[in-house]
Amino acid sequence: MELADMIAQLRSELSRAMADGDGGELRFQAEKLELELTVGVERSREPGAKVRFWVFDVNHSARSARTATQRIMLTLQPVRGEAPDRPALISGAELPDET
Repeated sequence: MELADMIAQLRSELSRAMADGDGGELRFQAEKLELELTVGVERSREPGAKVRFWVFDVNHSARSARTATQRIMLTLQPVRGEAPDRPALISGAELPDET
């Protein structure tokens, strides 16, 4: 999965959690999101090509195992598009492995 796609999916999930929590009694303020990712960097040899970052899951394939990978840490500050000065409040069901 490309890094931009992973961040877009994260944005979508957070937006859904915010919508699901509207009117709920218990909500959480998203102050910052810290992500630790294993990424592979791909640079094409074609003229004008860009560098692409691929996010790998824990069980990446044998092909990606041969790819040089790096671990990166991203810290994101969620803000609301229509009201960036208001906190982003999220809610959702607790997952079994959350503590």
